Amino acid sequence: MSFPLLTATAALPAIGAVATAAVPAARRNAAKSLALLVSLGTLALAIAVLVRFDPDGSRYQLTESHAWIADFGVRYELGVDGIAVALIALTALLIPFIILAGWHDADPLETGSKRWRPTQGFFALMLAVEAMVILSFEATDVFLFYIFFEAMLIPMYFLIGGFGDRAHEHGEQAASTQRSYAAVKFLLYNLVGGLIMLAAVIGLYVVAGSFSLTEIADARANGSLHMATSTERWLFLGFFFAFAVKAPLWPLHTWLPNAMQESTAPVAVLITAVVDKVGTFAMLRFCLQLFPEASKWATPAILVLALISIVYGALLAVGQRDIKRLVAYASISHFGFIIMGIFAMTSQGQSGATLYMVNHGISTAALMLVAGFLISRRGSRLIADYGGVQKVAPVLAGTFLIGGLATLSLPGLAPFVSEFLVLVGTFSRYPAIGIIATFGIVLAALYTLVLYQRTMTGPVKAEVSAMPDLRARELAVVAPLIVLLIFLGVYPKPLTDIVNPAVQQTLSDVHQKDPRPEVEAAK
Repeated sequence: MSFPLLTATAALPAIGAVATAAVPAARRNAAKSLALLVSLGTLALAIAVLVRFDPDGSRYQLTESHAWIADFGVRYELGVDGIAVALIALTALLIPFIILAGWHDADPLETGSKRWRPTQGFFALMLAVEAMVILSFEATDVFLFYIFFEAMLIPMYFLIGGFGDRAHEHGEQAASTQRSYAAVKFLLYNLVGGLIMLAAVIGLYVVAGSFSLTEIADARANGSLHMATSTERWLFLGFFFAFAVKAPLWPLHTWLPNAMQESTAPVAVLITAVVDKVGTFAMLRFCLQLFPEASKWATPAILVLALISIVYGALLAVGQRDIKRLVAYASISHFGFIIMGIFAMTSQGQSGATLYMVNHGISTAALMLVAGFLISRRGSRLIADYGGVQKVAPVLAGTFLIGGLATLSLPGLAPFVSEFLVLVGTFSRYPAIGIIATFGIVLAALYTLVLYQRTMTGPVKAEVSAMPDLRARELAVVAPLIVLLIFLGVYPKPLTDIVNPAVQQTLSDVHQKDPRPEVEAAK
């Protein structure tokens, strides 16, 4: 029997989560070190998946299939395509940086505090989320996917509600109330979406007699499975609703700003750079592959919602007073671009959307983690409380600027390539949508540059005059992310080579081809 590499990639952080949680509270440094070591081991396994994956080979590779709940047709069935491999690599790459950035975020509070912060629990929950996200990317059994799609809400709830940001202008009591509100809102929104999806999953089994993604797709391809038009559309909407909440897509987005505002910076990165990608990934894997005709039917409405997300998120980012809420609304705008690229139904759009998932994860991690270092020094999330930081902490300001420029998709940095492909792919089929979406780029430049100007330039405020620059641990977090943003901005070919064959297969599922260019290329 070949080594179950996909299982191992998810099992290692799951086992590591249990082991980290079992470390005695008095040995919190041992818990941190163990969590970091496990995350690095998971990254090594993810690299092994990347190396063994053949982009030009079969659609799903490294497959595993075992009977699980035989009476209900549920199997433990795993497999990865190029899109899944890219996102598994992203997840495994970011978790070590998230853990290192949050090294002191769960340390015991000052003497006399009524709140208990178990350090080992903080890092164990992070590893648990990593395991569930990776399994979600690997699962090709719809019921198996649903279990981990929902299960990841539990550790995320505790990370938001139990280990929130200490920087709050109204004191600890108000901070605790706001954390609880954000955690409950996150949980309720996603639970409602998950329950609607559960009804659709059951409906799919009634219609198809299987939970296996590959079996259902093969049955549809060979004509042995026929869904009534109305049935397919209702099932599609059930799946899409849950994914749109997770993504998040306007108007189901309102939980994200609260969750990111009240979380520590590493947990905020975990939410938007890792967990939310499960929603957009699932649109590609499940919505388009299981319900191709319904996907085409819903495309005009989804493109309008994505366009609203782009403009609305960017407009609200412009007016934010809180640094974390600004990044949250910027992410809503970016997820609008990702969803627009997916449903443009072109190879450029879907390749760009997949690259956007990866590049947005790296750029948001860079910007938010540096913002977290900034907030921890000043003790405030409010933009107005900063000024002149670049004069006292030039390295911090420089990395903050690069993260911000990546967020606005500056040419030469990774997000530019993906945003350009999304816009080109959308314009070729829906020119009006593509033109309006470009306003999101203008607004991104506005909110990013204004944020930098108000926090980093100008006279040095007294409260930041003694602010230290980035320390060695913080540089070890930020520097590799900056290098990746530049490398993938200049040379995205390693990613596109992995992703493009999977995108072509996805387009084939929905029976779509790229529009013919109006002007033929010269021969």
